[in-house]
Amino acid sequence: MSTPALMPVYPRCGVRPVRGEHCHLIDEDGTRYLDFASGIAVNLLGHSHEGLIGAIQKQAETLMHVSNLYGSPQGERLAQLLVNATFGDTVFFTNSGAEAVEAAIKTARAYHQNAGEAGDKNRFELITFHNAFHGRTMATISASNQEKMHHGFSPLLAGFKYAPFDDLEAAKALIGPNTAGFLVEPIQGEGGIRPASQEFMKGLRALADEHDLMLVLDEVQCGVARTGTLYAYEQYGIEPDILATAKGIGGGFPLGACIATEKAARGMTFGTHGSTYGGNPLAMAAGTAVMEAVANEPFLAEVRAKGERLRKGLEQFIGNYPELFELVRGMGLMLGIKMKVESRPFFVHLRDNHQLLTVAAGDNTLRILPPLVIGDAEIDEFFDKLSAGAASYKVPEPA
Repeated sequence: MSTPALMPVYPRCGVRPVRGEHCHLIDEDGTRYLDFASGIAVNLLGHSHEGLIGAIQKQAETLMHVSNLYGSPQGERLAQLLVNATFGDTVFFTNSGAEAVEAAIKTARAYHQNAGEAGDKNRFELITFHNAFHGRTMATISASNQEKMHHGFSPLLAGFKYAPFDDLEAAKALIGPNTAGFLVEPIQGEGGIRPASQEFMKGLRALADEHDLMLVLDEVQCGVARTGTLYAYEQYGIEPDILATAKGIGGGFPLGACIATEKAARGMTFGTHGSTYGGNPLAMAAGTAVMEAVANEPFLAEVRAKGERLRKGLEQFIGNYPELFELVRGMGLMLGIKMKVESRPFFVHLRDNHQLLTVAAGDNTLRILPPLVIGDAEIDEFFDKLSAGAASYKVPEPA
């Protein structure tokens, strides 16, 4: 049989982790890796956080799953924590970021179309932005203009128009009678750790208010304390109508959520949406443990301080290798090094030769996404490995 048991849709490497300890992963052969990828911004409390592990163990011993036909004291508790800490009034729980974005798209459309006599069935289009990544479902790949994600899955779903990222005038020009809202990442993750400007985000909020549109934020990667505030929108001085969150919110357990204001959620009535596993007690226990750990000012201040130390160190470091590195960008502990050469071979070099795990991204960017619980020792180890990696790196010859 030539096809492997695991469907070959991932370019899996030779690293095979079987155990995690704080900010390190241990391979099945015992090799230790410094994890500055965090499962792509998921393991924000590292790999052995006692509070998170204890909450999951306790809930697993008590009740793991019941359907959403019943009341959910666990879901109500986590939803209230999110409502108290954000702009939102109501929450729908999912199992992933793509599902959270799907729920957000439906919520934005339903705001217009499912509003009784005031509804407008023609308002279904969302304006999205070049190089965005919103997930791998049919709706979320359709929400991106990236043809590499479209290949083999035509026809795409209708209802999306694309504007250049951080170009307010281009977004404004796309508004028409079918427009339901904007869908945007405040910081593009897969697109290369590209933060939107203050003017762009505030401009989108103003346009949404002027035209009665939904401002939908995809904070799947940049949310949950990653940037030094609980959600990145706080640093732009705005509030969205709808927000998709996932990745770090479960600390490693599959969990996502769509958060909305009461106004924005007016179309999401009985029977309009659902999920068999979404909001299950085990996921709620994990999410509650994460929120209790990170949704407080002392923790967030620590993230900002660590992020600033890491950024300053990186800005100083790249000056030693002007042939390799161009600039550092990002917020908090969501940082990217834009390279002057292709980033993926360097990412592989760090992983295979220096046991440093990072993540490659678009725009020749190396993503630095450590657990938010890193300390000085892990930061020092990171710079030691990064320096050794840069010093030993030879740019591959063009094929």
